[in-house]
Amino acid sequence: MTMPMESMENRSEATESGRTARPAGEPVENADATAESTANPTPDIQFGIDSPDVGFSMEPQEPDAAENARNLAHRIAEELVELGPRGWAQVRASFSLTVTGQLARVVFTDPEQRQAQVHPTPHIHALVAEHRVLSAELGDGPWWRLELELTSGGELEVAHDYGDEPFPDDQLFAPQDYLADLAVYPRAALPVWLAAYIHHGNRQVRTPQQAAVQARADRESGLAPMLSEGDFPDFPLLWARWAVIAAAFVAIGSEWGPRVLPAFGWFEGSRRSGSTLYCLPGDRAVLSGGVWNAPELDAAYNGSADLPRLYAGAPEWVATPVLNARAGGGQLTFCYWWEDGRWYRGESPSSGELAAAVPGMWTAGTVADVIAGLVAETPSSALLSTIEAFVEAAERGAVDHGLLAEVFGGTADLDGAAYQLSLAGVMRGSQNRLTVR
Repeated sequence: MTMPMESMENRSEATESGRTARPAGEPVENADATAESTANPTPDIQFGIDSPDVGFSMEPQEPDAAENARNLAHRIAEELVELGPRGWAQVRASFSLTVTGQLARVVFTDPEQRQAQVHPTPHIHALVAEHRVLSAELGDGPWWRLELELTSGGELEVAHDYGDEPFPDDQLFAPQDYLADLAVYPRAALPVWLAAYIHHGNRQVRTPQQAAVQARADRESGLAPMLSEGDFPDFPLLWARWAVIAAAFVAIGSEWGPRVLPAFGWFEGSRRSGSTLYCLPGDRAVLSGGVWNAPELDAAYNGSADLPRLYAGAPEWVATPVLNARAGGGQLTFCYWWEDGRWYRGESPSSGELAAAVPGMWTAGTVADVIAGLVAETPSSALLSTIEAFVEAAERGAVDHGLLAEVFGGTADLDGAAYQLSLAGVMRGSQNRLTVR
């Protein structure tokens, strides 16, 4: 069956969100596609001998199994073609499977990048399930996601996802589905993120009630936190530098980099590590986050080691509302808190192991280097001096719009940058400015 591509942009929001529900192959629009499909049939797809190798990138096993997997992938692609609307140029399909569930997303795109989402037929689902069973013979367990990309010219790419990177939220099953899958297909080890997702058991959650109980127990037993010296700058300096880097990323229009909200800073690195910084009344703060592939998580979830006691000796106000969201998924790897002018930690790593999860705010020079790399490929000595003055002014809470313009130029988002600095209290005249002791 073929489908017209006209006016696809009018339904892009529904198809992108996956809310469109209809039987497999039914037209996305109510249009007379029968005559059009006769006059404009979907092109036949021929997979030549030069089509990409879709075998498994593991140690060679039984050659016939790999060839069967390749043939199955081609059959799945051929059946997807039958669902294509008239004029399609590319189709992307993603299938997520466990022994208890199956999710699918199939999207056709035309040369004008208009999209139509269709539902696979039951036979396609059966072929995909057969492919997964076959893949279990070729390595340490079957794939969890199968992705195919096919052009109307017959170019096919196939990827088998074993969870090296976290799955998209809309293609993630509940933990019990993966546990059921592992009962059928045991594996020597799991990706750290998936092992944590399945096995964390809320062990890193610290509700205010739990925090109060644990803090009393620590005091009664004499358990004290570790005084952290030399790991991070004093909190007021750290906060100012965090804000300066956030302002720089906003000024250049980047979606990456740290950000500042009232009494709150957040950072997500490009490799899935990140952190949050909460400012609390009474000159207190909590810095926490996670390095996503930390060896201690691997040892705890794929081995028999205990999770580090990140909250050992922590006061009762170090609780879930001011902890990085990774704690809810068992992927928190560090927690520091600022109290009485000092940083403290429990069984967290030293800061040298956390560079991937925090902004580069170790020294004023580090911050200046980060900003210089954002604003110019080869910054002049004059620009470097201006950037250094900008960082120093932020640490004093004395940045003004003129200095922002000198650093980033008149075409940058100076208002957005100034707002970040104002929220942090480091613009000249800002209220609630933090000062170094």
